[in-house]
Amino acid sequence: MNPTHPDYAFRVPMALPHAEAIAAVTQALAAEGFGVLTEIDVKATLKKKLDLEFRDYVILGACNPHLAFQALSSELEVGLLLPCNVIVYDAGTGGSMVSIVDPIAMLAAAGNEGLRPVAEEARVKLARVADALGA
Repeated sequence: MNPTHPDYAFRVPMALPHAEAIAAVTQALAAEGFGVLTEIDVKATLKKKLDLEFRDYVILGACNPHLAFQALSSELEVGLLLPCNVIVYDAGTGGSMVSIVDPIAMLAAAGNEGLRPVAEEARVKLARVADALGA
């Protein structure tokens, strides 16, 4: 596995600056039924907690309520693997990089084959998000 190109994520380079990329990602997620439950500004957190400088880097916790309900109905502990994380960071090229977790890879950790159909549906939706962002 190449650590700069993980096989557990969809990666999409974008020509947009960081803030605009976040807005585009949020809109593309909404089109597939995902809302953003959490937004962690890693740059601001590292500055506040450690007084360290870091590139613009945000972690979005995306959730599709229908899929989350299905997964939680199958296994309560799967909440440890939710929501689906999406990162948006300054690529250092004037644009941004977006990485979206692959739900099949994430839910494989649960070892529950009953979760596979939910993971597959989430994967299709998130792949469409990646495709929309890359268009």
